[in-house]
Amino acid sequence: MIERGFSISEYVLPPSECDGLLDALSAEDVSRSRAGIRNLMSNSAVSDLANDTRLIELTRSLTGKPLIPFKATLFEKTDDANWLVPFHQDTALPLEHAVEADGWGPSSVKEGVTFVHAPTWALQKILALRIHLDASTSLNGPLRVIPGSHHKRLRDDAEFQKQIENGSHIECTVGKGGVIAMRPLLLHASSKCVNDEPRRVLHIEYAESMELADNIRLSVA
Repeated sequence: MIERGFSISEYVLPPSECDGLLDALSAEDVSRSRAGIRNLMSNSAVSDLANDTRLIELTRSLTGKPLIPFKATLFEKTDDANWLVPFHQDTALPLEHAVEADGWGPSSVKEGVTFVHAPTWALQKILALRIHLDASTSLNGPLRVIPGSHHKRLRDDAEFQKQIENGSHIECTVGKGGVIAMRPLLLHASSKCVNDEPRRVLHIEYAESMELADNIRLSVA
């Protein structure tokens, strides 16, 4: 289980499989942003991996239930796209349509998909697996997390600042083929690379069901 909001599993995929996935993505005509590639569940290689028994069993071992993948994004740090991300929570979910209900919103449309910022109860149903297609070291902008910060959606700057100042900060270095499992409400950040090693991470989100509540359904993205 992931009581601290995250868990690291090494050697989930062999390095050759990571390289094969990167080759498959390079061969595809996909739209890249500065940070990477969105909406990758439509890619057959990514969809096959997201539904791979090894990853589904990992979700089962962490949550007690096999989960369903619904969203995949490739984050790619390189010399040309060397970005940093301050501490934040992932609160937007892709939905079939915008929701006007207590705790939901605001919403936006990205590449044709409706994203809505969700309340705590909905985000607690989600688990993300971050598959490291390159080794993540202290030099190439690894994920940093604040353990135990995943219990509720923070809604103002004072709450964020209190968690950041009072919580412990852990740098998550992971070998190629390793996986970080995390709850979306876990406060996390990453720095810029300080060397020329790429850091490519396939971020896949899972849920127990595509239906979060009556008339609120996740969309594949």
